[in-house]
Amino acid sequence: MAKTLFDKVWESHVVCDLPGGGSLLYIDRHLVHEVTSPQAFDGLREAQRPVRRPDLTFATVDHNVPTDGRAIDESTLSGQQLAALDKNAKEFGIPLFGYDDPRQGIVHVIGPELGITLPGLTIVCGDSHTSTHGAFGALAFGIGTSEVEHVLATQTLRASKKPKSLGIETTGRLGHGVTAKDIILAIIRKLGAGGATGYVAEYRGEAIQALGMSGRMTICNMSIEMGARAGMIAPDDTTFEFIAAKDRPFAPKGEAFERMVAHARTLPTEAGATFDRLETLDVNALVPQVSWGTTPAMTVDITGEIPVPSDAAEARAQMYMGLKPGTAMQDLEINTVFIGSCTNSRIEDLREAATVVNGRQVASGVRAMVVPGSASVRALAEQEGLDEVFKAAGFEWHRAGCSMCLGMNGDILRPQQRSASTSNRPYEGRQGPGSRTHLVSPITAAATALTGRLADPRELL
Repeated sequence: MAKTLFDKVWESHVVCDLPGGGSLLYIDRHLVHEVTSPQAFDGLREAQRPVRRPDLTFATVDHNVPTDGRAIDESTLSGQQLAALDKNAKEFGIPLFGYDDPRQGIVHVIGPELGITLPGLTIVCGDSHTSTHGAFGALAFGIGTSEVEHVLATQTLRASKKPKSLGIETTGRLGHGVTAKDIILAIIRKLGAGGATGYVAEYRGEAIQALGMSGRMTICNMSIEMGARAGMIAPDDTTFEFIAAKDRPFAPKGEAFERMVAHARTLPTEAGATFDRLETLDVNALVPQVSWGTTPAMTVDITGEIPVPSDAAEARAQMYMGLKPGTAMQDLEINTVFIGSCTNSRIEDLREAATVVNGRQVASGVRAMVVPGSASVRALAEQEGLDEVFKAAGFEWHRAGCSMCLGMNGDILRPQQRSASTSNRPYEGRQGPGSRTHLVSPITAAATALTGRLADPRELL
């Protein structure tokens, strides 16, 4: 019987079926960061267990690191978490990309960057946006702290049941100024915040195939925002060219690379395979998207307006966001612009934003900040002079980290401040108590910084 990409990766990693249902899955890569790991390591220590495969476990600091250049202060929660991960990594023999390591960065940026993420693997991390790595044809998803301990101890994971498969077919070509971020916001807008719950989504079609790996990672990153367990894209020559690039120390080389490619070419969904459900999106007429509410599903065209609420949740969201139906999106004034997060902080994102910013000035009264996704991205951007473009325009240029995506370590909004953010969640209080977040693409964020209002980037490109 013909199989999907998801079927193939799942079935090749089932160690055994469990009594009472479910399966035990083998895990190829385990990514660890400072926020969700301390209790897991404490559990190993109490049980006197080692890490089963330290060579397949990789740790970085990202969620709670200072990005504004401040020194680490061990009297703060941030300093304590970073110190704990350093201690645990040394004790259990795990490689750690620490605060001053040139390989440090957001876990879902450095995994692909370092060649840790490869087609056909199972990848887990104590972070919901682990789905990012599915852009390589991997099955990647977030896990809880107790599961982090289980994977550390056994290199396996209990799965209660196999998710269903959701095929999302994209047709058409993106217009000028429309990006991968707009595709995924449009998909979530169509399916709803819980519209893919219980499924693993596979993104397919000409619009997806035309994207580079950065765009594909953006798509898979936000799969969780519609409730999907994971998002996947079949590996192809674009994938292999990315992995083959220099300076990916953990990627296979020579014959090992060729074997990896040969196996990866067997992974795409076969002709005649069926999905449990199929959805479509035509991107030909797609325009830049912007969220207005407190979930990514509450999204409209940048040329649109705040809708009349259709239910109590939307009414609550409009009250929280301080919005009224009929207000044009481009009339909304913005206090802060944040370009960063595991969704949109790669070098391609920064290059696109800099194209809009170059030679222009941030609007008066707007705080605009760029937070690269890794120390490597930051260094490359500086080699290309992108930092000077941003700083000359009035942007803050930060160190790598999650930063304002989840409002930690001082990178937060004040109550009722409004941001245009390239992150993934506009939840209540996500970027600080009382914060109001609008999700956009990097070029929409850049255009917004220059105008002081939510802006259509096509007018500035």
